[in-house]
Amino acid sequence: MATYLDFEQTICQIQEEIVAAEVRYDHHAVAILKQDLDKEVQQTYANLSPYQELQLARHADRPYALDYINLLFDKKYELHGDRHFRDDLAIVCYLGMIGSERAMIIGEQKGRGTKNKLKRNFGMPNPEGYRKALRMAKMAEKFGIPVLMLIDTPGAYPGLGAEERNQSEAIARNLLELSTLSTITISVVIGEGGSGGALAIGVADRLAMMRYSVFSVISPEGCSAILWNDPTKVEAATKALKITSSDLKSLDLIDDVIDEPLIGAHRDKTGAAKALKEYFLSQLVTLRKMDQNERLEARYSRLVGIGQFSE
Repeated sequence: MATYLDFEQTICQIQEEIVAAEVRYDHHAVAILKQDLDKEVQQTYANLSPYQELQLARHADRPYALDYINLLFDKKYELHGDRHFRDDLAIVCYLGMIGSERAMIIGEQKGRGTKNKLKRNFGMPNPEGYRKALRMAKMAEKFGIPVLMLIDTPGAYPGLGAEERNQSEAIARNLLELSTLSTITISVVIGEGGSGGALAIGVADRLAMMRYSVFSVISPEGCSAILWNDPTKVEAATKALKITSSDLKSLDLIDDVIDEPLIGAHRDKTGAAKALKEYFLSQLVTLRKMDQNERLEARYSRLVGIGQFSE
């Protein structure tokens, strides 16, 4: 069954009424209710608060990396391991065809259900996950294959084993290596982009966010705990952090916002995948018009331009 958030309850009620009318074969009522549903969707989603957008980014039904991979690729082949320690299942890597284009997709995968969440470590990669991602990116570079990176993590795993295997070095190495990667790279925040865990696959020629995704240096829960020692101030922290796609676009911290369906990717996975595919293919056309040196210089300039201020 679909999961509805508090602010989606009216939408849930109308959809239930539509189902009931369809069972009665009341086509007139169905037509009227669908008009009411469209109006309610426009009104609800056009006026979302930052906290409501955070809830959508974390929605249990929101498509994860593997959902997009299955919808984007016509043919695909999974690649495993960092050739150093083990295969981290919080990072998934696939080679395949998006339309007529070869592509490498590297994504952070959260997992659904207790068993899969544990298998994927709740989408929190260990160092071997980031080394796996870098190995696949280097493989794509060798064969001139564009790379699409899908960001969706609460953060890098902070466990003792991850620290023993040098989590910070693995993230820093990715930042360094991806900044000079010769092949075309596009990163998209599809859900939750948390701190260095997201940055490790966020250095690219283009950094975009799905409409209802968030990107932050710390979770709003962590922020409210540190600043106010009060978990009830999560909404205030979410607003203050400016972590929504519209906020980050206005601050020039990302390049683009991808218009997933207004009702949300969790309600229309196919529509969201179509929007992502169109963005990826259109950016390939744009980036291929630039020679390699020009593209690398533009990538570097964008990275060092982050953090501008005025007095």
